[in-house]
Amino acid sequence: MATSRIILADPLELVAEGLRTWLVGEPDLELVDHARSGSALLELLERCPCELVLVEVSLPGMDGIDTVRALRKVHHALPVLAHSQLIDIEYVNSMLIEGANGYLVKGSSRAETLDAIRSTLGGGKPISEVARRSMEQGYAHTGKRPDGEYIGLTVREREIIRLVATERTNGEIAAALFISEDTVKTHRKNLMTKLNVRSVAGLVKYAMDRHWI
Repeated sequence: MATSRIILADPLELVAEGLRTWLVGEPDLELVDHARSGSALLELLERCPCELVLVEVSLPGMDGIDTVRALRKVHHALPVLAHSQLIDIEYVNSMLIEGANGYLVKGSSRAETLDAIRSTLGGGKPISEVARRSMEQGYAHTGKRPDGEYIGLTVREREIIRLVATERTNGEIAAALFISEDTVKTHRKNLMTKLNVRSVAGLVKYAMDRHWI
């Protein structure tokens, strides 16, 4: 039986240790390496071939959404399974939109985790039930259908919208997120285009509709 090599991208060593323990006794699966950030994962993939990558959404620096986007530019067919505690529809959809094959919620049982890994390796698109329910509720709330378009937002974009909606200035947002004011202005402009709104009031309404504030 061939062994599928797995790389995990997660900031916590404890998560890697847990997964490694769960794979003991599974001859077809092996955790071969662990990257603690998105940039580290991309560098690792250049020298360490694998058959599957598990990616946490909340990675330091480059978040999981941007990491999957960058990964897909080089590794078009590499199976990617999102692995996170975050279940809001924007997180789930953003990972799927950028190229993740499935979404596994942390805290899932060992059996569900192994099933999701093997399903992804076999070309499936597993999504944990709690994440699927979140998607269905989000679509119902916005009036969009599950098979229709849903805007994917990065973690940073969600942060920007929340701060804009709480009436923070560009300078205050920049200070809170440790980025420049020009970067904040660029994010705001891109968000208005992406969400098809014409003003800050539109961004605020978007956040309120989703109960972010």
